[in-house]
Amino acid sequence: MLVLSRKIDQQIRIGDDVEITVLEIRGSRVKLGITCPGEIPVHRAEVWRRIERELMAREQESPQLVLAAH
Repeated sequence: MLVLSRKIDQQIRIGDDVEITVLEIRGSRVKLGITCPGEIPVHRAEVWRRIERELMAREQESPQLVLAAH
């Protein structure tokens, strides 16, 4: 894991297309802004894990429908 320190209004770049900006720091909470192309999905980790679980459950129920949706 890469650990970086940033202040408000400072950015982190990931590749050519993703920029993360520190918008606000309030106590132990940090508000981030993420700029990236629309085709790159951005989710909180817990939401991403839920989406993965739901996709895996659908695939087990009906593999043909999940493959057709991709």
